[in-house]
Amino acid sequence: MTLTKRIIPCLDIKDGRVVKGLNFESIKDAGDPVELAAKYSDEGADELVFLDITASDEKRETIKDLVRKVASVIDIPFTVGGGVNSLEDARNILLNGADKVGVNTGAIKNPQLVTELMELFGRQCVVVAIDAKKNFTIKENVTIFSEDDRKFWFEVFIYGGKKGTGIDAIHWAKKVDHLGAGEILLTSIDKDGTKDGYDILLTKSIVDSVSIPVIASGGCGKPDDVVDVFKKTNVDAALAASIFHYETHGVEGVKVFLKEKDIPVRL
Repeated sequence: MTLTKRIIPCLDIKDGRVVKGLNFESIKDAGDPVELAAKYSDEGADELVFLDITASDEKRETIKDLVRKVASVIDIPFTVGGGVNSLEDARNILLNGADKVGVNTGAIKNPQLVTELMELFGRQCVVVAIDAKKNFTIKENVTIFSEDDRKFWFEVFIYGGKKGTGIDAIHWAKKVDHLGAGEILLTSIDKDGTKDGYDILLTKSIVDSVSIPVIASGGCGKPDDVVDVFKKTNVDAALAASIFHYETHGVEGVKVFLKEKDIPVRL
């Protein structure tokens, strides 16, 4: 049986509003999170991701009351991330209605947290978010790629894309798979908000390195971009924000388009 591919709208939250940026910067307003969540759930989104994008940088917890409000208007799996640094942070998110917990900065600072989350809540609840960006300064023990005669590797960034870690994204993906992550949410910072397609090279490299599902994120501007990432990589899901928030395309319309291109989706 062929597994259906998932389409996942993303709510990036800042100051209680949904926002969208370019390369994790130039943030602009995109609407009310509760209204958008209800709309996407009604339109047939397979899941919803809620990322409190400034929680880690501001060293605070995720906005729990907003998580609760969003959870109350949807009936699809719900992943929440932002500022998760402990089992207690994760427990609070799950108690307020999330089905899965997303962790990025907290996992980099304490990799054992991934295993602890898995052991307490189950592997299916643990989503490790990896924000990666090309780094053209070559060093030892990284996976080197080449495009247009330029060599680079993919570096993991934390604190909402503000701080490089020096960690190779391919190595880190393998490690979190081993530590007990149930899924990877992979975002290309280079592609974020550009609307010119997902980073196929990065996505394929991560998918081929791990045994767990991967969600592609960053760069979706049109339904063809979703087709592209599903045709060229074995990714399990595609996450998008701009094309849904600004009503360029609806979730249902994108899924119908995918079906026409022979990509298995749930309608």
